[in-house]
Amino acid sequence: MTTDDGDELLARLRSLTAQARERAEVQRSQVELAIALQREMLPSDLPHPPGVRLAVRYEPACYGLNVGGDWYDAFPLPGGRLALCIGDVQGHNIEAAAFMGQVRVGLRALASVTGDPGELLARTNDLLISLGSDLFATCTFLRLDPATGVLESARAGHTPFVWAAADGRSGIAEDEPGPPLGIQPGAEYPVSHHRLTSGGVFVLLTDGVVEGPALPLDEGLSQVVRLAGIAAVAGLGTESLAAAVIEGATRVGHEDDAAVLVVGHDEPG
Repeated sequence: MTTDDGDELLARLRSLTAQARERAEVQRSQVELAIALQREMLPSDLPHPPGVRLAVRYEPACYGLNVGGDWYDAFPLPGGRLALCIGDVQGHNIEAAAFMGQVRVGLRALASVTGDPGELLARTNDLLISLGSDLFATCTFLRLDPATGVLESARAGHTPFVWAAADGRSGIAEDEPGPPLGIQPGAEYPVSHHRLTSGGVFVLLTDGVVEGPALPLDEGLSQVVRLAGIAAVAGLGTESLAAAVIEGATRVGHEDDAAVLVVGHDEPG
């Protein structure tokens, strides 16, 4: 190899290194922007109706470019009722994070027209389809009457929620889901009825909390059922339970967002 050949090789290496650094910087900027979008679109504060205690935890995925679109929300409805929802957008990029914002805003806007969970999800589904996006989202929407503890729920292809009562009973909601939002025009979403009893809890979560390479979904949900049952019987607060559930997400080996929304009713302490 001549001196000229060596200089040319070094020049090529310098050029390739500069290109790699530039690509890495662009990717890092995209991840940071997506995470910032996620956090800005999530509610900065939660409502505090009498007798209801809410707690949330959220951990964005930070493995490579795996930045998703999980979200949670809670806001008042007419008649003193409370809307609670959690969801997950398909995909792991900045487009998923932006689509998450569209879904959340759509749900809030349409909730001013109807608070019925099944009708609300159906209207949101039709709205998203009309936008022509290639993305879709799963979602659980609940309407809670704080005065009575009566809770109505509908689910769009989302991970089922967990419940526990102060008397030691606990389990996974066995409601019938509809399809994810943004896929099937005219889809219907069955409504299930539950009751949040004094000292009881409901745990809404995304699949990143309970499913990953190191943990099957059924086993992950069973772990949350055990945690919720212990918390309800022991009278632990919703904040403690939410922290315990999200801590479990670190052990599933996931590369996905993880979001938890815990709802308690008149819990002790």
